[in-house]
Amino acid sequence: MKALVYRGPGSKEWTDKPMPTIQAPTDAIVRITKTTICGTDLHILKGDVPAVVDGRILGHEGVGIVEEVGPGVRNFKVGDRVLISCVTSCGKCEYCKKGMYSHCEDGGWILGHLIDGTQAEYVRIPHADTSLYPVPEGIDEEALVMLSDILPTGFEVGVLKGQVQPGDTVAIVGAGPVGLAALLTAQFYSPAEIIMVDLDDSRLEVARTFGATKTVNSSRGNPVEAVMELTGGKGVDVAIEAVGIPVTFDICQGIVAAGGHIANVGVHGKSVNLHLEKLWIQNITLTTGLVDTNSTPMLIKTVVAGKLEPKQLITHRFPLSDIEKAYEVFGNAAKEKALKVILYQ
Repeated sequence: MKALVYRGPGSKEWTDKPMPTIQAPTDAIVRITKTTICGTDLHILKGDVPAVVDGRILGHEGVGIVEEVGPGVRNFKVGDRVLISCVTSCGKCEYCKKGMYSHCEDGGWILGHLIDGTQAEYVRIPHADTSLYPVPEGIDEEALVMLSDILPTGFEVGVLKGQVQPGDTVAIVGAGPVGLAALLTAQFYSPAEIIMVDLDDSRLEVARTFGATKTVNSSRGNPVEAVMELTGGKGVDVAIEAVGIPVTFDICQGIVAAGGHIANVGVHGKSVNLHLEKLWIQNITLTTGLVDTNSTPMLIKTVVAGKLEPKQLITHRFPLSDIEKAYEVFGNAAKEKALKVILYQ
């Protein structure tokens, strides 16, 4: 089969790989029909995730059709259309019983990380019964791909951990796909203001159409001063960091109000400076996290009900065989005006 393979920092290859096989009774083999590229994949290619080794098939999102199941799989059969979760959960260990699937003792974020992932014609899914979701009848599968990772990530790590409440002023720093996912799902809780901060005017315009009440272009002037002016000098109740670089984390530290919350969602490949000399007296809360995907069933219901429209995050579509071109477009998102790309076969 063909797959997109990591070849070390800055290098990838669309090449032949052996077909995946059942390795445990609870495995399933899924034929990928739609997948996508994540900002985390770009971090991997930069060398920010050293656990990813040469030869690893990238990708951790997708929708597909079950081709084969192990004898221990009970919830799925050959021919079922399924959503692949970016997080693999055994459902039995101590962490899974707490709903912390990201720290599953025999899973977690392993696809495209510690085992071969979804940017391929076929993928092996361990613990299929608890790591796949049935595709509801009549649902748009492109929209469903957004529920593999970015929607639950923005919601769980940004909105829920940030404890967004009705009437809050929220700032989201980074208007990429995950930041926009946080924007869409923050509106479940009726914040009074959502301020989106980004370098790119086109993404800020998209954010306004998605529900942002104010926008700040951080390439013009001081973004901290701009947000403080918009909030009457008080700062924001919730600052969501959705990029994963020191400068965006610094912005969040500078704009959080007394008693406020910094929810870090971005994948950080470099150290940041935590300004406790300023923050210790402000009664703030700082959270980090890897998505658990325990919100996925609820998010699927909101999509089915038409309350959430994740398809609006998709800007480009490519055949899976054109994945290297798709990476060029996604990696130059500002120039290409790209959010999420869909790869199909």
